[in-house]
Amino acid sequence: MRCDARAQKQCRSKAALFSESVFRPKPMPVVFTPSDEPYLGRTLLFHFDQLISSAMEQNAAAAPTSHGRVLSDHQEMACQVIAQALSIALSIRELIRQGYLFGAHALLRALVERAAILLYLRLYPNDIERWKRGWHQGDAPGLAKMFDAIQAKQQHNPSIPGRDLTATMNSLLHSKPDSAPWNMVPLGETGFGQAVSKILNRPDLCDDLCANAIPWLAVVQGMMAAYFPNEPVGVSDQVH
Repeated sequence: MRCDARAQKQCRSKAALFSESVFRPKPMPVVFTPSDEPYLGRTLLFHFDQLISSAMEQNAAAAPTSHGRVLSDHQEMACQVIAQALSIALSIRELIRQGYLFGAHALLRALVERAAILLYLRLYPNDIERWKRGWHQGDAPGLAKMFDAIQAKQQHNPSIPGRDLTATMNSLLHSKPDSAPWNMVPLGETGFGQAVSKILNRPDLCDDLCANAIPWLAVVQGMMAAYFPNEPVGVSDQVH
Protein backbone atom coordinates (compact mmCIF):
# COMPACT_ATOMS: atom_id res chain seq x y z
CA MET A 1 0.00 0.00 0.00
CA ARG A 2 1.35 3.42 -0.99
CA CYS A 3 2.04 5.86 1.86
CA ASP A 4 1.31 9.55 1.56
CA ALA A 5 4.06 12.10 2.10
CA ARG A 6 3.31 12.56 5.80
CA ALA A 7 3.27 8.83 6.45
CA GLN A 8 6.54 8.36 4.55
CA LYS A 9 8.16 11.06 6.68
CA GLN A 10 7.01 9.32 9.87
CA CYS A 11 8.28 5.97 8.55
CA ARG A 12 11.67 7.47 7.75
CA SER A 13 11.81 9.08 11.20
CA LYS A 14 11.01 5.78 12.95
CA ALA A 15 13.50 3.93 10.77
CA ALA A 16 16.20 6.47 11.68
CA LEU A 17 15.45 6.08 15.40
CA PHE A 18 15.54 2.30 15.10
CA SER A 19 18.81 2.43 13.22
CA GLU A 20 20.38 4.67 15.86
CA SER A 21 19.15 2.49 18.71
CA VAL A 22 20.59 -0.64 17.10
CA PHE A 23 23.88 0.62 15.71
CA ARG A 24 24.83 3.50 18.01
CA PRO A 25 27.06 2.20 20.84
CA LYS A 26 25.43 2.33 24.23
CA PRO A 27 27.17 5.01 26.30
CA MET A 28 29.27 3.66 29.15
CA PRO A 29 27.90 4.66 32.56
CA VAL A 30 30.02 7.18 34.42
CA VAL A 31 29.35 5.24 37.61
CA PHE A 32 28.41 1.56 37.63
CA THR A 33 25.88 0.18 40.11
CA PRO A 34 25.46 -3.35 41.50
CA SER A 35 22.91 -4.04 38.76
CA ASP A 36 25.07 -3.10 35.77
CA GLU A 37 28.70 -3.49 36.86
CA PRO A 38 30.96 -4.93 34.15
CA TYR A 39 31.95 -8.20 35.87
CA LEU A 40 28.59 -9.05 37.39
CA GLY A 41 28.06 -12.82 37.45
CA ARG A 42 31.71 -13.88 37.71
CA THR A 43 31.89 -16.85 40.08
CA LEU A 44 34.93 -15.71 42.05
CA LEU A 45 33.50 -12.22 42.39
CA PHE A 46 30.32 -13.73 43.84
CA HIS A 47 32.39 -15.63 46.41
CA PHE A 48 34.33 -12.46 47.25
CA ASP A 49 31.02 -10.70 47.87
CA GLN A 50 29.85 -13.53 50.10
CA LEU A 51 33.02 -13.41 52.17
CA ILE A 52 32.85 -9.62 52.51
CA SER A 53 29.29 -9.90 53.82
CA SER A 54 30.31 -12.60 56.28
CA ALA A 55 33.31 -10.62 57.53
CA MET A 56 31.26 -7.46 58.00
CA GLU A 57 28.62 -9.37 59.97
CA GLN A 58 31.32 -10.84 62.19
CA ASN A 59 32.83 -7.39 62.69
CA ALA A 60 29.41 -6.02 63.63
CA ALA A 61 29.24 -8.57 66.44
CA ALA A 62 32.83 -8.28 67.65
CA ALA A 63 33.49 -4.55 67.40
CA PRO A 64 31.16 -3.31 70.18
CA THR A 65 32.82 -5.63 72.69
CA SER A 66 36.06 -3.68 72.24
CA HIS A 67 34.40 -0.43 73.33
CA GLY A 68 34.66 0.92 76.86
CA ARG A 69 36.92 -1.75 78.32
CA VAL A 70 40.60 -2.42 78.80
CA LEU A 71 42.15 -4.28 75.87
CA SER A 72 45.36 -6.23 75.67
CA ASP A 73 48.18 -4.91 73.50
CA HIS A 74 47.33 -7.55 70.91
CA GLN A 75 43.67 -6.57 70.86
CA GLU A 76 44.52 -2.89 70.47
CA MET A 77 46.70 -3.79 67.49
CA ALA A 78 43.94 -6.02 66.08
CA CYS A 79 41.31 -3.29 66.39
CA GLN A 80 43.38 -1.06 64.13
CA VAL A 81 44.61 -3.63 61.63
CA ILE A 82 41.30 -5.51 61.22
CA ALA A 83 39.37 -2.29 60.58
CA GLN A 84 41.93 -1.19 58.00
CA ALA A 85 41.90 -4.58 56.29
CA LEU A 86 38.11 -4.59 55.98
CA SER A 87 38.16 -1.04 54.62
CA ILE A 88 40.74 -2.04 52.01
CA ALA A 89 38.68 -5.11 51.03
CA LEU A 90 35.64 -2.88 50.50
CA SER A 91 37.78 -0.46 48.47
CA ILE A 92 39.01 -3.30 46.25
CA ARG A 93 35.42 -4.42 45.72
CA GLU A 94 34.27 -0.96 44.70
CA LEU A 95 37.20 -0.54 42.31
CA ILE A 96 36.22 -3.83 40.67
CA ARG A 97 32.65 -2.57 40.31
CA GLN A 98 33.87 0.58 38.59
CA GLY A 99 36.32 -1.29 36.34
CA TYR A 100 39.50 0.06 37.91
CA LEU A 101 41.18 -3.33 38.06
CA PHE A 102 44.77 -2.10 38.07
CA GLY A 103 44.17 0.13 41.09
CA ALA A 104 42.43 -2.75 42.84
CA HIS A 105 45.42 -5.02 42.16
CA ALA A 106 47.77 -2.37 43.58
CA LEU A 107 45.72 -2.38 46.82
CA LEU A 108 46.03 -6.15 47.18
CA ARG A 109 49.40 -5.95 48.93
CA ALA A 110 47.94 -3.58 51.54
CA LEU A 111 45.28 -6.19 52.37
CA VAL A 112 47.80 -9.05 52.38
CA GLU A 113 50.24 -7.20 54.63
CA ARG A 114 47.58 -6.52 57.26
CA ALA A 115 46.41 -10.12 57.20
CA ALA A 116 50.04 -11.24 57.57
CA ILE A 117 50.64 -8.89 60.52
CA LEU A 118 47.60 -10.31 62.32
CA LEU A 119 48.72 -13.88 61.70
CA TYR A 120 52.38 -13.23 62.46
CA LEU A 121 51.70 -11.55 65.82
CA ARG A 122 49.33 -14.36 66.71
CA LEU A 123 52.09 -16.90 66.11
CA TYR A 124 54.87 -14.74 67.58
CA PRO A 125 53.11 -12.86 70.41
CA ASN A 126 56.33 -11.50 71.95
CA ASP A 127 56.89 -9.40 68.83
CA ILE A 128 54.01 -7.16 69.90
CA GLU A 129 56.78 -5.07 71.48
CA ARG A 130 57.99 -4.27 67.98
CA TRP A 131 54.48 -3.10 67.12
CA LYS A 132 54.40 -0.89 70.21
CA ARG A 133 57.73 0.62 69.15
CA GLY A 134 56.19 1.63 65.83
CA TRP A 135 56.77 -1.44 63.62
CA HIS A 136 59.62 0.43 61.97
CA GLN A 137 61.58 -0.84 58.99
CA GLY A 138 64.70 -2.59 60.23
CA ASP A 139 63.05 -3.48 63.53
CA ALA A 140 59.86 -5.20 62.37
CA PRO A 141 59.95 -7.97 59.74
CA GLY A 142 58.94 -7.11 56.20
CA LEU A 143 56.19 -8.99 54.41
CA ALA A 144 58.52 -11.58 52.84
CA LYS A 145 60.15 -12.32 56.20
CA MET A 146 56.76 -12.62 57.85
CA PHE A 147 55.80 -15.20 55.24
CA ASP A 148 58.99 -17.15 55.99
CA ALA A 149 58.36 -17.00 59.75
CA ILE A 150 54.69 -17.99 59.44
CA GLN A 151 55.57 -21.03 57.34
CA ALA A 152 58.36 -22.00 59.75
CA LYS A 153 55.98 -21.87 62.73
CA GLN A 154 53.33 -23.87 60.88
CA GLN A 155 56.00 -26.33 59.68
CA HIS A 156 55.13 -26.11 56.00
CA ASN A 157 57.29 -28.50 54.02
CA PRO A 158 58.31 -27.63 51.43
CA SER A 159 57.89 -23.93 52.12
CA ILE A 160 57.67 -21.23 49.46
CA PRO A 161 60.25 -18.46 49.90
CA GLY A 162 58.59 -15.26 51.07
CA ARG A 163 60.31 -13.25 48.34
CA ASP A 164 58.56 -15.41 45.74
CA LEU A 165 55.18 -14.87 47.39
CA THR A 166 55.64 -11.11 47.35
CA ALA A 167 57.29 -10.75 43.92
CA THR A 168 54.17 -10.01 41.86
CA MET A 169 52.72 -7.64 44.43
CA ASN A 170 56.03 -5.77 44.61
CA SER A 171 56.14 -5.46 40.83
CA LEU A 172 52.67 -3.94 40.77
CA LEU A 173 53.42 -1.56 43.61
CA HIS A 174 56.82 -0.39 42.34
CA SER A 175 56.04 -0.32 38.59
CA LYS A 176 58.57 -2.91 37.51
CA PRO A 177 58.63 -4.00 33.84
CA ASP A 178 56.84 -7.27 34.53
CA SER A 179 53.82 -5.38 35.90
CA ALA A 180 52.79 -4.44 32.33
CA PRO A 181 50.20 -7.23 31.81
CA TRP A 182 48.11 -6.04 34.75
CA ASN A 183 46.75 -3.00 32.91
CA MET A 184 47.08 -4.27 29.34
CA VAL A 185 43.95 -4.19 27.18
CA PRO A 186 43.27 -5.35 23.59
CA LEU A 187 42.98 -2.64 20.96
CA GLY A 188 41.53 -4.76 18.18
CA GLU A 189 43.68 -5.16 15.08
CA THR A 190 46.28 -2.68 16.36
CA GLY A 191 47.39 -4.96 19.18
CA PHE A 192 47.46 -4.08 22.88
CA GLY A 193 47.81 -0.94 24.95
CA GLN A 194 48.14 0.14 28.57
CA ALA A 195 44.84 1.25 30.12
CA VAL A 196 44.73 4.55 31.97
CA SER A 197 41.16 4.24 33.21
CA LYS A 198 38.44 1.58 33.43
CA ILE A 199 39.23 -1.94 32.24
CA LEU A 200 35.96 -3.53 31.15
CA ASN A 201 37.11 -6.40 28.94
CA ARG A 202 39.54 -8.39 31.11
CA PRO A 203 37.47 -10.87 33.15
CA ASP A 204 40.67 -12.83 33.71
CA LEU A 205 42.08 -9.91 35.71
CA CYS A 206 38.90 -9.74 37.77
CA ASP A 207 39.08 -13.46 38.48
CA ASP A 208 42.77 -13.29 39.40
CA LEU A 209 42.18 -10.41 41.78
CA CYS A 210 39.31 -12.15 43.56
CA ALA A 211 41.24 -15.42 43.77
CA ASN A 212 44.07 -13.61 45.55
CA ALA A 213 41.92 -11.43 47.80
CA ILE A 214 39.57 -14.16 49.05
CA PRO A 215 42.07 -16.24 51.09
CA TRP A 216 43.57 -13.19 52.77
CA LEU A 217 40.20 -11.77 53.70
CA ALA A 218 39.45 -15.21 55.15
CA VAL A 219 42.65 -14.90 57.24
CA VAL A 220 41.45 -11.53 58.53
CA GLN A 221 38.13 -13.08 59.46
CA GLY A 222 39.88 -15.94 61.24
CA MET A 223 42.09 -13.53 63.16
CA MET A 224 39.03 -11.56 64.18
CA ALA A 225 37.76 -14.68 65.92
CA ALA A 226 41.22 -15.40 67.38
CA TYR A 227 41.75 -11.98 68.93
CA PHE A 228 38.11 -11.55 70.00
CA PRO A 229 36.84 -15.06 70.80
CA ASN A 230 33.33 -15.94 71.98
CA GLU A 231 31.82 -12.59 71.07
CA PRO A 232 28.02 -12.22 70.82
CA VAL A 233 26.28 -12.17 67.46
CA GLY A 234 23.75 -9.63 66.23
CA VAL A 235 25.06 -6.24 67.34
CA SER A 236 24.94 -3.77 64.44
CA ASP A 237 28.07 -1.70 64.95
CA GLN A 238 30.68 -1.97 62.21
CA VAL A 239 33.42 0.24 63.59
CA HIS A 240 36.28 -1.01 65.72
